[in-house]
Amino acid sequence: MCLSQEVSFAASAFLVVGGTYAVTRAWAINRRYLPVALMPVFAGLQQFMEGNVWWGVNTGDPATTLVGALGFIFFTWFMWPFWIPLASYVLEPPDSRRRPWMAAMSVAGLTFGLALYVPHLANPDWVEVTVNQDSLAYEGTMILDYLMPRWMTYVIYLTLIILPPAISTYYHMRWFALTIVAVVVVDILFLRYAYISFFCLLAGLGTLHLIYIIARNKCARECPVLFA
Repeated sequence: MCLSQEVSFAASAFLVVGGTYAVTRAWAINRRYLPVALMPVFAGLQQFMEGNVWWGVNTGDPATTLVGALGFIFFTWFMWPFWIPLASYVLEPPDSRRRPWMAAMSVAGLTFGLALYVPHLANPDWVEVTVNQDSLAYEGTMILDYLMPRWMTYVIYLTLIILPPAISTYYHMRWFALTIVAVVVVDILFLRYAYISFFCLLAGLGTLHLIYIIARNKCARECPVLFA
């Protein structure tokens, strides 16, 4: 989380515990839920990595800062663009005409995520972490900056994480897509000084909605054959 090391680790523990509960429920109810159930766990691990970024910044340890930042952007740039479409695909009924679109977006997200993340492993100096208004700001070079303006990269990214749940058969997954849209709007309007960090915080908390969906088996409403 953007605010402090302690809050980041607390948020991490909260999300991992909640996600573990969701995974347990998914295993018992319907394993189609599992990729969705893992998302709060991943969000918790991402917050744990940001806690390590704070640790490195607070102690003046650039190595810890870099390792934490690489872990944080692993989820930001690599995991979410393909995992959210993949989770939507797995959850979707087998005969749904939306599944091929979700599968295509998952493959596109994997390619996009690799293009965003892997160059940072080869060029760690591209990772820049600063403290802005007591919050972490992640700035730096992306390989796609040489091919397109940064705003276009963000549009592709947001499309890959919002569109798959937005076209889902399931009512509550579509509501989750609206949750991400709300996070984006708040981030753009009020939190631009540390937008990546705040976006991941708010989106991570938004995965609590997914825990609710699984705990209450909400997909059974739209597809009782698979989820009853």
